[in-house]
Amino acid sequence: MDNVEELEKICQKIIKLDSKMRSARFINSRGHQVSGGMKEGLLSLEDQKQDEMMFMELALRVRMRHEFDKEFGQVHFSMSYRDKVIVMSFPLNNDDVLLISCEKEIDFGKVSFKILKIIEPLKKTPTKTF
Repeated sequence: MDNVEELEKICQKIIKLDSKMRSARFINSRGHQVSGGMKEGLLSLEDQKQDEMMFMELALRVRMRHEFDKEFGQVHFSMSYRDKVIVMSFPLNNDDVLLISCEKEIDFGKVSFKILKIIEPLKKTPTKTF
């Protein structure tokens, strides 16, 4: 999907799902952020250079996960439960990805499936890489 305004609206909708949400960002297949960001009033735990490295590493991981689609099926989301935050990634078409961060106190079992419903239209239609 290459409509940045629409992607921004989706990010804002996701941020509003729960007060424990920290960020929602769309990352393209090359590891570059194309929309979204931190929730207003919050600061990122890492600096911009670390963000860029994390996005590139995420894009690579998303591509590599396809290696097991035949055996296990398609990945719908992945989650890292860390000491300070929860980070979730939701692969989209063309190896683009939605990256979410939230506080550890969030009900990640519920919010992750709410996010899947929000992004379902993005996964059903063929899209261009952002």
